[in-house]
Amino acid sequence: MNPAHGMDRKPPRDTRERAFDFACEIVKFCLKLRRVPGCQSVADQLLRSGTGLAANAEEAKAAYSRREFALKNSCALKEGREARFWLRLIIRCHLAVEEEQAQRLCEEAGELIGILAATVRSLRRTSIS
Repeated sequence: MNPAHGMDRKPPRDTRERAFDFACEIVKFCLKLRRVPGCQSVADQLLRSGTGLAANAEEAKAAYSRREFALKNSCALKEGREARFWLRLIIRCHLAVEEEQAQRLCEEAGELIGILAATVRSLRRTSIS
């Protein structure tokens, strides 16, 4: 989702970079959404959760312990789920100026959630053993 390549390019393999690209697209999307009457609050919520996903994924990289790494990834997962909720709401209520972009962002949020959920599950499994 790198702006230089557009959202149709192959996503980066690194989860943090992919999350960063997602956050950049969320920022641009929310700037447009804020111009829609009555959507400022929804845009702000999506902006916080969409960028929070990426920020927590980045913080996980610098974790000083396995426990902190798991916690930051869990936070990123929560933010991703919230971002997907707001995107689904925007799509269902036809709030977006560019509905196709909202749909692509929702799909990317779903993929990031899948990656983060697998990471968190794996960390829980290995910490129990």
